[in-house]
This record gives sequence, structure tokens and C-alpha cells, in this order.
Amino acid sequence: MRGQLPLLFGVAPFGMAYGAYAIEAGLSGGLTQAMSAIVFGGASQFVAVQLIASGVPGGMIVLATLLVNLRHMLYSASLAPSVEQLGLRWRWLLAYLLTDEAYAVSMTRVARGVDGPFRHWFILGAGFALWATWQVTTSLGIFLGAAVPDSWSLDFALPLTFLALLMPVLTSRAALAAAAVAGVVAVAGFDWPYGVALVAAIAAGLVAGVGVERALGGASGEQVSA
Repeated sequence: MRGQLPLLFGVAPFGMAYGAYAIEAGLSGGLTQAMSAIVFGGASQFVAVQLIASGVPGGMIVLATLLVNLRHMLYSASLAPSVEQLGLRWRWLLAYLLTDEAYAVSMTRVARGVDGPFRHWFILGAGFALWATWQVTTSLGIFLGAAVPDSWSLDFALPLTFLALLMPVLTSRAALAAAAVAGVVAVAGFDWPYGVALVAAIAAGLVAGVGVERALGGASGEQVSA
């Protein structure tokens, strides 16, 4: 939970922004809060609220949120070797709590190999810290969000925290290539519907990173100078 703390400062305003946006779009307070508890996915919740407010059929809403959340399959595949020794209930719990931020700090910890067979407790703490913060800030957004001026742009805090988290791990040519290509695709596809740009950026970044790693061999794993 301590490892997750720096990211919570970015998540908190994002949760408030979601709560306020959902209420403004016409959702009830109960439905807004329930979506945070059941879906527990910031970007997909914003997409779902927008589509619900526009009167889009339920099947299309489910499909759109599925596309936005496809990246979680990649997170799960990456974390799987670290939790394969756990029982099904443990894995279900960790899967439910898996988010962008929880994955980022957990994989950084796993990569250092400091937790051994008990690393799942770190993943649990990171995920629960996110979950609790998201529930509380959603509630704050429901009741207080309307009082926050739009000019504050609180939702911009989350991308800034991810940039701060990203920079220290760009230590190899493969990582730099993956980040650069993914960033270009994400920006180029900013106006694509249903979060397709995010999935495309992930795929393009993976291909670029693997391509550079194979092309350079062991050299791609060497640290690059600052």
C-alpha cells in the first residue's frame, strides 16, 4: 500500500471527476457508485457513462468497455507466472483488483525479486489501496464534484503520475522503442472510437519492443545512459 501511495494522488482527482461526470450525465448516485465497485476501471467507466447518456444499446456498451479493458488481459498474462502457485480464490481476488496502477507497481516489485513466494501480498495491498481510493473518491465526486471548477482539470493528474512512473523503467532500447511507438499510435488514434487507440498502441508497442530486442539481442537489455 505504501508503494501505491504516490499514484493515489493522481487517482483521487480522476475518481472525483468520474463521480461528478456520471451524475452530470444523468446517472443516479447508486448506479454511479455501483459501477465503480463492479467494473472498477476508470477509462471504461467514463466510456460507459458517455454511451449510457447517449442512449446506446446495452450490447454496444458492453463491447466498448471490453475493448477499452483488453489491456488487462496483457497485465494478467504478465503477472500469471508470479501467482500461478496460488489457489483459484486468490487469483480471482487479484484479478478483480488488477488495474493499471496496481500492475505498474507490482511488476516493478516482481522484477526486483524481493518478495519471493509472498509477492502476492504486495499485489493484494497495491490493488486494495487503489480499490478503496476509487470507491471513496467516486463518492466524493458524486456529492462534491459539481462544486469543483472545470478549469482545475483534475483529470489531468493521472496521466502525469503515469509519466512519472514510466520514466525510471525506460532503461533499455527495447523499452524506449516500445514506449515511443505506443505513444505515437495513442496520440495518432486519439479520436478513434471505443478506446481502440489504446489497444492498438499496446499492440504496436509490444511489436516494437520485441522487434528491437530481437534485432539487438542482449544489447537491448543493457541500460541506456541518461
